[in-house]
Amino acid sequence: MKRFLKITAMAVIATGIFSSTSCELLNNGKLSEEEVAAGLKEALKHGSDSSTTRLHKQDGYLADATIKILLPQEAQTAVSAVDAVVPGLSTQLVTKINRAAEDAAIEAKPILWNAIEGLTIQDAFTILQGNDDAATVYLRSKTYDGLYNAFQPKIQNSLQTVGAQQLWTQFSTTYNNIPFITPIPDNLAAHVTNKALDGLFVYVAKEELKIRTDVNARVTDLLKKVFAQQ
Repeated sequence: MKRFLKITAMAVIATGIFSSTSCELLNNGKLSEEEVAAGLKEALKHGSDSSTTRLHKQDGYLADATIKILLPQEAQTAVSAVDAVVPGLSTQLVTKINRAAEDAAIEAKPILWNAIEGLTIQDAFTILQGNDDAATVYLRSKTYDGLYNAFQPKIQNSLQTVGAQQLWTQFSTTYNNIPFITPIPDNLAAHVTNKALDGLFVYVAKEELKIRTDVNARVTDLLKKVFAQQ
């Protein structure tokens, strides 16, 4: 086994794939390639599960100021004008678009897990020795399009179900009827989908940082072993 690890370390040094620290870990027999890959997959699955479960709950988005979804930028100037005509309409609308995002959050789990299962040994070492958000950056690059395609119809349906699209139509129509203004769009789904995904990856990054820096967050022996080597 030691001979195998030594040969493996020499090979990866020659190809320049892994850092010297990663090679040293292999050469010393502290970790096998399989353990590194399995540990990273376990960490990412744990983080994605925690993130989607948290966001899928009521107020998962709405009560968190860092990810709360606001109205599109082009509508910000319309808020006071519309609320003057229909008091409180903008507040109701913000609540409902966040409810739509919370409803859709559960759709992320199978897509994230599928990307995690595709993690290669090279990916694992790059992530392990990377920045504190290296795993999150990897997941975002591999899943964003798939997540968008899964979220968008779900959010569109949720916007209708919770009454957000109807309120937005009322909001945009009220504003667009004001003379001499630049009309705002009457469809919310794309805006809410993008902001919902931004919020999802904020939480995935938080979970990753927790596992990297807090020994108490490493809930299995494998996670303790892999992340202790950073």
